Amino acid sequence: MTEHTYKLPDIGEGITEAEVSDWLVKIGDLIREDDVICEVTTDKATVEIPAAIGGKVVWVGCSPGETLAIGSDLIRIDGDETSAASPASDIPPAQPQTSIPEAAPKTASEPSPTRPSPPRRSPLSGVLPIARNAAGRPLASPAVRAQARELGIDLRQLRGSGPAGRIMHDDITEFASHGPTIDAVEGTKRRMGTEEKRVTGVRRKIAERMALAKQQVPHFSIIEEVDVEALEELRAKLNTRFGEDRGRLTILPFLLRALAETVVDHPDINAQYDAKNGVITRFDALHCGIATQTDSGLMVPVVLHAEALNLWGTAREIKRLSDAARSRRIGPDSLSGSTLTVTSLGALGALATTPIINQPEVAIVGVNKIAMRPVWDGRSFTPRRMMNLSCSFDHRVVDGWAAAEFVAKLKSLLETPAMLFMELGDD
Repeated sequence: MTEHTYKLPDIGEGITEAEVSDWLVKIGDLIREDDVICEVTTDKATVEIPAAIGGKVVWVGCSPGETLAIGSDLIRIDGDETSAASPASDIPPAQPQTSIPEAAPKTASEPSPTRPSPPRRSPLSGVLPIARNAAGRPLASPAVRAQARELGIDLRQLRGSGPAGRIMHDDITEFASHGPTIDAVEGTKRRMGTEEKRVTGVRRKIAERMALAKQQVPHFSIIEEVDVEALEELRAKLNTRFGEDRGRLTILPFLLRALAETVVDHPDINAQYDAKNGVITRFDALHCGIATQTDSGLMVPVVLHAEALNLWGTAREIKRLSDAARSRRIGPDSLSGSTLTVTSLGALGALATTPIINQPEVAIVGVNKIAMRPVWDGRSFTPRRMMNLSCSFDHRVVDGWAAAEFVAKLKSLLETPAMLFMELGDD
């Protein structure tokens, strides 16, 4: 048997370090060649690292959440060819070994055994009555009221355990020690547990990037109401006629089509800003990032050359990238190079949001939920399907007037969707 040390491999894109977000093996495990030993996270993606040979794991280079430089010692495997060649079903369970530290276990949610007994309850009811005098004040003696004032307790928060629901000194003491003791529903218990969860992997990268964006980018947002009645009618007709053959259309392909038209007149918004060198790079192509929620956190796969795709091509590409991101089978190349990002919570979206810009981009477009609202048409209120767009901009690059013009053009195209399919020549 020979002990082999394997280093963290180069995972491309000029990356110099990566976070080991999760170990899938532990010391003492018998593994085979090509078994996945760990997952590492970079700014771009989460990558699975396979074993080069089989054998017994005798050492790991770090704990989950730690960062290693490319080329650092990652794992040591004792190359036992017999155990390495064994199928998974023949591998005996590993003996207990010192393994990678894990997150602290969840604290038990049992109440303290030394907690005083709750106030006495009426034998006719599981909940104590709230007693009031003729003036509507809680029933309590002057001494009890003085004790409550001294402790800063509002007697209206208490239910008394004394005769006729009168508040007693013991009720004040109990409240001061533990807060309200009356359950909203008879038989329910207080939840006292806590759980600590270490922030690792994609979640930590998201936290770092969002904090950096808010610190460095002077955000401002514009929220505009859009009448999507015509767009929704068109979308429904297209899905009815072509859905089975070409796939279902959501609102996102229409939005990307509108963005591709709008950025032609507003090139400063389809851009990236290199603050260190003071350089703005404008792009003719629209490489649109689509914020996608996954089990590992938020990822932003990129629809390349969205301006060159039709509605169904855009829909298929969005679905392909989203599925790959959620299954964690997406490569770094599909998560980089965006020039403008779209974020949407779909039906769960709020009326309005203030999305954070995905640096080094200078703008982000937020899609909020569609809701039926009464709209004045000049003669009466009529029900219309309405949606708010929430757009954030980097004020170092985009002025307020330019941002307002951009949003107005986007609104106009979405409200008259036929314009999305017209090739307008010069007069």
